[in-house]
Amino acid sequence: MARKTPISRYRNIGICAHVDAGKTTTTERVLFYTGLSHKIGEVHDGAATMDWME
Repeated sequence: MARKTPISRYRNIGICAHVDAGKTTTTERVLFYTGLSHKIGEVHDGAATMDWME
């Protein structure tokens, strides 16, 4: 089946896995390598962008 929506129009993704499987680590790398973040935050340092809550 042909794709109806071009891949360039996709904005949302979901990452699902078991506890301690590396979801946040993977997401931090995606943000960094796509240029949306200027540093890779580490989970064990408490500096991960995706672990931030106010």
